[in-house]
Amino acid sequence: MKKLEKRWIISFAIISIVAVAGLFWPESIPDADTLSQFGTSEQIVGADVAWLLAASSMVLFMTPGLSFFYGGMVGKKNVISTMLQSFICLGVVTLLWVVVGFSLAFGEPMGIYIGGKFYSFLGDPTTFAFMDNVGSLPHKIMASSVPFMLFALFQMKFAVITPAIITGSFAERVRFISFMLFICLFTIFIYTPLCHSVWHPTGILATYFGVKDFAGGTVVHMSAGFAALAGALVLGKRRNSRHIPTNIPFVLLGTGMLWFGWFGFNAGSALAANGTAAMAFATTTTASAAAMLTWIFFERLNGRKVSALGACVGAVVGLVAITPAAGYVTVPQSIFFGFITAIISNLVLTSKAMQKIDDTLDVFACHGVGGIMGMILTAIFAQGENASLMHGGWNVFAHHMMALVLVSVFTFVGSWILFKVTNYFIPLRVSEDSEHLGLDLSQHDETIDPSKPEQPLGILNLVP
Repeated sequence: MKKLEKRWIISFAIISIVAVAGLFWPESIPDADTLSQFGTSEQIVGADVAWLLAASSMVLFMTPGLSFFYGGMVGKKNVISTMLQSFICLGVVTLLWVVVGFSLAFGEPMGIYIGGKFYSFLGDPTTFAFMDNVGSLPHKIMASSVPFMLFALFQMKFAVITPAIITGSFAERVRFISFMLFICLFTIFIYTPLCHSVWHPTGILATYFGVKDFAGGTVVHMSAGFAALAGALVLGKRRNSRHIPTNIPFVLLGTGMLWFGWFGFNAGSALAANGTAAMAFATTTTASAAAMLTWIFFERLNGRKVSALGACVGAVVGLVAITPAAGYVTVPQSIFFGFITAIISNLVLTSKAMQKIDDTLDVFACHGVGGIMGMILTAIFAQGENASLMHGGWNVFAHHMMALVLVSVFTFVGSWILFKVTNYFIPLRVSEDSEHLGLDLSQHDETIDPSKPEQPLGILNLVP
């Protein structure tokens, strides 16, 4: 038997420490300053709690949906590994979020004063560790009608799916343990600061730059898109970058699961069972419908046949585009969001520049470009006086464009550095033999192809 590698010993030691620490974690008593931020249990609205519980479950459903969406697109030797890379985020990010992630994103703000006003970019990591003291109470500003624990869990589902989105860019060539290390680093150093800056009441992108991101176009999709681009560049091209998608019905199933879950993603971000949630529900589905039809018609105009895969990609692009604006625009405007973003995304996906980069499942062209377009269009069309370019908010539009550049640079460069750091400790790419054999067998001793002879257990030890 091959000697067990230190990386797996360390991984097991970490989960052991967290688990045992939970048994001895002291019950904390909130001080007066902390309690002053919270309301009473009488202020909790039952309808809002019910809706947010449902929305949280729907957003969780998106991650297995994404695993089907991605899993059907890759070659048959890499279906299980690709799906597991999405699915494992439910384990890794969930515990990371409970221990430290939520506090970094929504804890006691840390930042700077500009012109006498305070702007924050990160939360104190010790603020809400394990959420054992005020979780049953509503927060007066961030979640005024639901238990704060429910708000934390709803936000956790967003944190889970973001690194899962990235996996499509380096599918079929990444080492599993390296990926697990990267998503920990990404969640802590990229996702939580960006989440805090946009969605915390004192976050610098929201307050100083006036960024509007209703449900995660900037926080989730731009960050994942640019991280995906960085990952594709750092890992390099596959040995054989051409493959036939294994299971288009998987892609259709995954798209349906994503579309269903996206109602929780966008409408749930109203944090209440109200008119804003209903409007976000409506704009979400109309944008996706418009993008799906635009994609297949545009493909036909360019001499390509209508395909189920294209229809699915178009639908997801529309969902991405409307995400930052879901509660801020009208239904007719949402149709335009889906229409124009589908065209731009398709042009980027088929461009010569993107063809030179092995972004396996076109994550940047779909999520990165979709997030960028969503941010730009939100800054143009968001409803309200001086809320956007169309309503007299020239300054708001200019600040959005500044923030777009800052977010793009931060997420791309930051992710590039994290990929390099990960690669320094654990090589990111599997060996050439492992890549040729397929990650399902070389990484996990599993296969979906029943025509293949049963593989001996322990192949992971034979092919690194």
